Amino acid sequence: MLKLSKGGERMKERFKMLRLSLKLSQEEFGRRLGVTKSTVSRWISGDVKRIQEETLSRLNALLGYNIDPIIKGKSVHLKRPILGYAKAGYDMYAQENYMGDEEVTEEDFYKGDYFLQIQGDSMIGSGIMDGDLALIKQCSTVSSGEIAVVMIGDDEVTVKKVIKKPDMLVLEATNPLTENRYFSQQEIQQLPIRIIGKVIYTKTYF
Repeated sequence: MLKLSKGGERMKERFKMLRLSLKLSQEEFGRRLGVTKSTVSRWISGDVKRIQEETLSRLNALLGYNIDPIIKGKSVHLKRPILGYAKAGYDMYAQENYMGDEEVTEEDFYKGDYFLQIQGDSMIGSGIMDGDLALIKQCSTVSSGEIAVVMIGDDEVTVKKVIKKPDMLVLEATNPLTENRYFSQQEIQQLPIRIIGKVIYTKTYF
């Protein structure tokens, strides 16, 4: 059994953040960790001062990293992989090549799954510049008006604002020098056009 010690105050915020990021009820969150709903409530309120080793192991698995240093009041360095390039333009072939890791905050660790490096300037109107790293949340759909990573066919990937219309899908550039692309419902199915992620944010290195 581990004592939460100095990490206890921060832990209650982490429990709450984790549960919300996973979109789990307190009951389901507890079930996955092998504890009761009331125990989860005590974690979130900061009333629990100790945690069982078995529960800690399940928590580490659910988080995707070792939370022991946080419990002991130490800092932890979290990273997400950089998995290649995405074109802020068109005709860029998808390359899922591991290019290293990028350090992220704990909050961003839950928000996104990986980074892509932007190539091109078609999204500069949205503050997305050539060379930026974009944090991506893996998903298969986004709301109309959101910026997404889109696969065109089997090997072309682009970052664009997705505009959904009743009879078509528009991939909208925010650079007036770049043309938008329009796809009918038939083309969406035949090519196909697939959303593979949502852009959470980008960071620029000078």
